[in-house]
Amino acid sequence: MSIRRFTLCTLLATFVFAVGCAAPTPAPNPLAGFSACFSQDPKKLDKAISDDYNAYVQNLPAKERKSVGPVQLFEDRTGQHAVIIEIALSGTDWAHVLIYDKENKRVKAIKFISGHYRC
Repeated sequence: MSIRRFTLCTLLATFVFAVGCAAPTPAPNPLAGFSACFSQDPKKLDKAISDDYNAYVQNLPAKERKSVGPVQLFEDRTGQHAVIIEIALSGTDWAHVLIYDKENKRVKAIKFISGHYRC
């Protein structure tokens, strides 16, 4: 191996070890502290939450609305609830998380990519 090649490989290895991988930091889990509701029956959910997440779905673009998948219900120990609406669209799984306070008013809506799949 020539001295130039050895020097180049050494410099490259030093750079990689010093800088490291440039992987993005994963977003924090919006449902940390929540657990799945015992009953996943949306009919047993408070009417205010049910009406709100149905209105949320109706306000999605038509392409997303047609691809709405399962809706999952969560709760935490403080009495807050959350709804996850899953949408599979063009090879990407999207999750829409709606978080409600103790009075069942939506306090946050988060949309993020939850995975990918082959079309």
